[in-house]
Amino acid sequence: MANLSPIILLLALFSLIYGNAIASHHVYRNLQTQQSSDSSSNQPYRTAYHFQPPKNWINDPNGPMRYKGLYHLFYQYNPKGSVWGNIVWAHSVSKDLVNWIPLDAAIFPSQPSDINGCWSGSATMLPGGKPVILYTGIDPNNHQVQNLAFPKNLSDPFLREWIKSPKNPLMAPTVANKINSTSFRDPTTAWKGKDGYWRVLIGNKVNSVGRAVLYKSKDFVNWVEAKQPLHSAQGTGMWECPDFFPVLNNGPINVGLDTSVDGDHVRHVLKVSLDDKKHDYYLIGTYDASQDVFTPDNSQPVLRYDYGKYYASKTIFDDGKNRRVLFGWVNESSSQNDDIKKGWSGIHTIPRSIWLHKSGKQLIQWPVQEIENLRVNPVNWPTRLLKGGELLQVNGITAVQADVEISFQVREFQKAEVLKNWADPQILCGMKGAGVKGGIGPFGLLVLASKDLQESTAVFFRIFRYQNKNLVLMCSDQSRSSLNKENDMTPFGTFVDVDPLHENLSLRTLIDHSVVESFGGEGKACITSRVYPTLAINEKAQLYAFNNGTSSVRITRLSAWSMKKANINGN
Repeated sequence: MANLSPIILLLALFSLIYGNAIASHHVYRNLQTQQSSDSSSNQPYRTAYHFQPPKNWINDPNGPMRYKGLYHLFYQYNPKGSVWGNIVWAHSVSKDLVNWIPLDAAIFPSQPSDINGCWSGSATMLPGGKPVILYTGIDPNNHQVQNLAFPKNLSDPFLREWIKSPKNPLMAPTVANKINSTSFRDPTTAWKGKDGYWRVLIGNKVNSVGRAVLYKSKDFVNWVEAKQPLHSAQGTGMWECPDFFPVLNNGPINVGLDTSVDGDHVRHVLKVSLDDKKHDYYLIGTYDASQDVFTPDNSQPVLRYDYGKYYASKTIFDDGKNRRVLFGWVNESSSQNDDIKKGWSGIHTIPRSIWLHKSGKQLIQWPVQEIENLRVNPVNWPTRLLKGGELLQVNGITAVQADVEISFQVREFQKAEVLKNWADPQILCGMKGAGVKGGIGPFGLLVLASKDLQESTAVFFRIFRYQNKNLVLMCSDQSRSSLNKENDMTPFGTFVDVDPLHENLSLRTLIDHSVVESFGGEGKACITSRVYPTLAINEKAQLYAFNNGTSSVRITRLSAWSMKKANINGN
């Protein structure tokens, strides 16, 4: 605490010096209050309860935090158009992670250390509950450097204005540290070791070696690079948006930990966004705090948060509900010309609670409970048999804006297709789509479907027999999602670690106009798709349960709800 007192004293001084400068940047103020000129009838792909600004480009979630009872979401934003560029930190706040109030942009170019852009970063709570932000700035030489910002007024729960340290940049690439000046970005939330030093990771690469570079500081201002990265891997390329956090081992479901917690009762998760692949990958392993080294479990495969469109994610510890919450960005699948026409690009997924599965082998993700407050007009089916080739419409809900939970029981395992050789599940979903009849499956949901089924997005399971075991494939097949062939309609898929012999196959799908966010196996597998139907829009969208296999499956539960519109950006 004593080591941080100079920071707090400087804060008051910075407020006097830089307060007027911040206020003068009116060009970046009230960015979030701009309303789209198009009505909702002319914008069938705008979401109703997923976060997105009224217009323009959005990408990475930045520095999410909870402060004085409010959740803060900062994000990369272009105030001047619907393509990437002119990046600032836009800012919204919420009481429930569902309804959001827009505020003025929090961080925008104003110093030499960020004059060419304010890129991604994270928030950290200092002792006494004082938030600070570390973020990547682009300097006049287009070098990536790390900067520090403080709130102007700690008594303001909205944290409307931020002051940058005059000592910026705090971390910069040099000849001595051999860091590429264009591959040095996205600081994590910092954590504090038992030795009193703060630690933070910066994404980096050297040739094709992806690295999580570690820096240490006693006062959060003067940072020194550690002798070695926390972790690195050959052939992975640039590591963007790293995240590093503890998870409770063999603990209760949905219990999170503060980022600085360490000990025998926890494991650690290292997540990176791979620039070459545009996916988020994570490892579970052991953190040696004395050596500052992360070692993945020997048998641990590299896993993904989401097997669809999902990138640049960030977690926070929610001290209000004692959970870890995951935020992520979803880009468009439409053409850039279409994005320009509609005047916006990008959304965020529903925030997800995240915790370690009891097996210790993977993380579980589930939409935050607060999203269920939007549910209305429930529809519940009794148990019923879904025969091979059968299609059942789900009536009574708004199919374009819905939350659906369904589970299936499988019995005739002798009809499972034999998979002779291991295959990439995404490729397998493309080869064995919803229209390809199988033995057990495909069965699941047809969402955003037109009445004549010219358009539909299929989210389904299919069971194979592989090496004398039942293998469950989960797919989000958007190959027939739109008659507009300029869209990217690549099917997505993954294998789900469930045993259909002893447990039902569960699926939850959140449908919101142009996004289909699906959770299989009670959160073991997640797939997010972006789709833009031309027929199945607004009230014309339909929802079905289907089975295109030869074997019957039993629907053990179907519960569906229409979803109210969230209050986002004041509308």
